[in-house]
Amino acid sequence: MANSPTPTMLAFLALGLAFLLSVTGPAAAQNCGCQPNLCCSKYGYCGTGNDYCGEGCRSGPCYGGGGGGDGGGNAGVPVESLVTEGFFKGIENQAPNSCAGKNFYTRQSFLNAAHSYSGFAKGRSNDDSKREIAAFFAHVTHETGHMCYIEEIDGASRDFCDRNNKQWPCQPGKKYFGRGPFHITWNFNYGPAGQSIGFDGLRNPEKVVQDPVISFKTALSFWMNNVHQVMPQGFGATIRAISALECNGKNSGAVNARVNYYKDYCRQFGVDTGGNLYC
Repeated sequence: MANSPTPTMLAFLALGLAFLLSVTGPAAAQNCGCQPNLCCSKYGYCGTGNDYCGEGCRSGPCYGGGGGGDGGGNAGVPVESLVTEGFFKGIENQAPNSCAGKNFYTRQSFLNAAHSYSGFAKGRSNDDSKREIAAFFAHVTHETGHMCYIEEIDGASRDFCDRNNKQWPCQPGKKYFGRGPFHITWNFNYGPAGQSIGFDGLRNPEKVVQDPVISFKTALSFWMNNVHQVMPQGFGATIRAISALECNGKNSGAVNARVNYYKDYCRQFGVDTGGNLYC
């Protein structure tokens, strides 16, 4: 009969397990891939509660605001100091007065939404912070036509219901076409986004174009879960995270437009663009 483990042996086993977790944790966090309503812990596991959403939380609804950072620090300039009324209007004023977004998107609604995501535009330096804000608005400008559109053109005529998805089932009479600054689409995106933000994304997807704060939150939620962590890789990586179908020469016009907006906003913020601009 094998001898029972002694207290000393158990202690060594515990120490070995702790060491293994400390080594593998950061690597696992690179590919956390949690649902939007779950936090990615500092060791790369999905869940809720303090162990996941507290200290070191990397993405998701982290305590103190979703998206707890990329591990690179918490430096950053106040968002409102860069996104001034003049900056915001400078984008919006390039859209025709007939646009629905002219009476919908506002600087204050953006700031209200951004305050729910304390990790937004926080990184290794103030320059990184400025580049992230420039990148976010470069994509918003492109996706919305200078904040002209609040929903996808002719989107209501298209079917964005994945009927095989049983976790986030489509509701009768509801359409899940693109809405908001990043054009959230499909039932499997509306459901978890609504759960994370605080509205019924499946039964009331129209809320995204009825409440401008919620509208911006859908964009920021996507950003913090899918884009924020690739900012250190350059603006090109953010294009790939948002619209990979445009990359590798598939839509160079769209890529060039996004890059030009980014360059303009970096210039306005007095920061260099960094490398890797294209995808």
